[in-house]
Amino acid sequence: MPPPPQSPPPPSPKPDTAPDTDSAGPRVYSAPALEKAIDIIELLAREPGGLTVSDIATRLSRSISELFRVIVVLDRRGWLHKDPASDRYRVTYKLLETAHRATPAQELTHVAAPLMHALAATAMQSCHLVVRNGASGLIVLRQESPGPTGFAVRLGTSIALATNCSGHVLLAFMGEDVRTAILDETTDAATRASLAPHLAAIRDRGHEWSKSNRMAGVSDMSCPIFGYDGHVVAALTIPFLEVIDETPHISADEALIALKRTATAISQALGWSDPQAMPLNPSLSVAAPGKRKRAAQPSTGEDLA
Repeated sequence: MPPPPQSPPPPSPKPDTAPDTDSAGPRVYSAPALEKAIDIIELLAREPGGLTVSDIATRLSRSISELFRVIVVLDRRGWLHKDPASDRYRVTYKLLETAHRATPAQELTHVAAPLMHALAATAMQSCHLVVRNGASGLIVLRQESPGPTGFAVRLGTSIALATNCSGHVLLAFMGEDVRTAILDETTDAATRASLAPHLAAIRDRGHEWSKSNRMAGVSDMSCPIFGYDGHVVAALTIPFLEVIDETPHISADEALIALKRTATAISQALGWSDPQAMPLNPSLSVAAPGKRKRAAQPSTGEDLA
């Protein structure tokens, strides 16, 4: 007598990390708690004033109960900070510290910081350091002007590479395949065609200098910084603020010389050994701060940073 038919076992519950199968594409793995944490951090990164738990839930179209434990853990681990007076959560500097430890930015900023301090003191202008972050640029270090006035860009600001001075320098000196991929992703054909000769000119002269279209009286000048392997790792930029009174200062031409020398010094400290790639103009020399001189007229640029 044959045995009775066996009923199939019940299906196992699907874990959070099981892949979502889709015949039309690759498997997509789901980790709901992790995705909630990332959504919270990315939301708060756009809200410098912070948000309450209720605000976060509303913005993310989720219930307070499904976000509360994630927020508490992020707070306990130091990724978020709660203001006891307002109950608003903000992201902490742990994000920036972790990024510096996990990327070459840590060594770069360690080497660049004292040299940028000296540059700001010489030029009496602020300066900042921009690295590539995917298809964008990211300001990872800045030094404010020691003078009574100045213009500075906020640390952590993200910039579009194709539309500003620092971005043009990074694009000009990066590998052609990487540059092509970034521009294909972020610009149209007409923009790419117009940028090509401009980036070639930057490579020839070793720097970019463009008049800001956003801030009157500001001209951005930027030079590349190279790593030991000869690849560009950052752009060092001065948003040069034109002085119109008799306050002692150096000219924009002299500030550009100091900027080039500083970029070369940082590159050499990182192991780079080809100073001919960023030649200094022998017709210009750095003079002691004195009476204001009229700067040469820079070319027109797109944006600050």
